[in-house]
Amino acid sequence: MNPVPDRQPDVADDFGGPELDPALWVPHYLPQWTTPDRSAARYDLTPDGLRLRIDADQPHWRDEDAPMRVSNLQTATFSGPLGSQRGTHLHRPDGLRVRTVVPARSLWAPAAGRVEVDALAATAPGAMLAVWLVGVEAGRPEDSGEICVCEIDAETVSTDGCRARIGVKAHHDPRLRTDMAEVDVPGDATVPRTWGVTWDADGVRVDVDGMLLRTVDQVLDYPVQLMVSLFEVAPVAEPGEYPLTAGIRAVRGWGR
Repeated sequence: MNPVPDRQPDVADDFGGPELDPALWVPHYLPQWTTPDRSAARYDLTPDGLRLRIDADQPHWRDEDAPMRVSNLQTATFSGPLGSQRGTHLHRPDGLRVRTVVPARSLWAPAAGRVEVDALAATAPGAMLAVWLVGVEAGRPEDSGEICVCEIDAETVSTDGCRARIGVKAHHDPRLRTDMAEVDVPGDATVPRTWGVTWDADGVRVDVDGMLLRTVDQVLDYPVQLMVSLFEVAPVAEPGEYPLTAGIRAVRGWGR
């Protein structure tokens, strides 16, 4: 079990306000690699928290990646100049280039700590809920590793549990090795669950509702941004099935 720090979180959001907190969230998915109309999140603030949406008329993040539409919140941004390959999360093998220059903003980007996300997984076929911590790369491009807290395909979600991809992705960090695993997570996955991760000098430990799921003995000791995302990775057959949705009830974070 991962202990919760015995102090108030450095950041906490239950999405109970009239608008998204601009001091914590950027409502775009990696905006430097595309254009604002394609990176912008679609979402609602409801009595139950944040509802991320994929709408029928939402454009693909990039035409080169279609079908892929995403609504995402993140806690930092960084890019180099237009046309360059400098920017957060250069993760595509075809070689992303900056299409929209964004400012270097570190709203919350700790180098170690703990994060908890109370999340309701998507259930529509073709949808995926993801929670990540990703190297901002504003200092050095090799500080690009990723902690994958969970990637949950809607097809695996049931009242008996779900299957989540959990682990570490090296990307361009030569100090890391990609170590991902699919984990069968027991318990009703159609209700909100608390996904947590602690990362520090001892490695990475991922849990759900306080139950340890995976330990990865690798260390990321540079600033990482939190990303909470709803993806559509396969088109829905009927337009009437939109919007696809996932819920984020609350987020808590402790830096070190």
